[in-house]
Amino acid sequence: MSGRRFQVINESFECRVCHHHVPPLQTGCRNHCPFCLHSVHLDHYPGDRAANCGGTMKPIEIYQHSKKGYMIRHRCKECGYESVNKLALEDPVQPDNFDLVLQIFKASAR
Repeated sequence: MSGRRFQVINESFECRVCHHHVPPLQTGCRNHCPFCLHSVHLDHYPGDRAANCGGTMKPIEIYQHSKKGYMIRHRCKECGYESVNKLALEDPVQPDNFDLVLQIFKASAR
């Protein structure tokens, strides 16, 4: 496959885990809830909506990427698929839950 696989889809959603309303991210696009950090397995490649799984994606790791900043890794509870997304710690409307980010970061550093 040639060309870019990434498609920007920045839309509001209701979190299926904690049921908070999540508005679109101010800059970039968000694939996870800023309150509980969970996601949904919708894509094979970011934004393609081609995955047929629909499972809940649990946050399993936080790490720092040398160029992109802090990243969050999710694993699908249904099929085990893993994906990575940039954290939105500085979003002016709904930044990611910093306390929860620290908990996951500490747990994944062990």
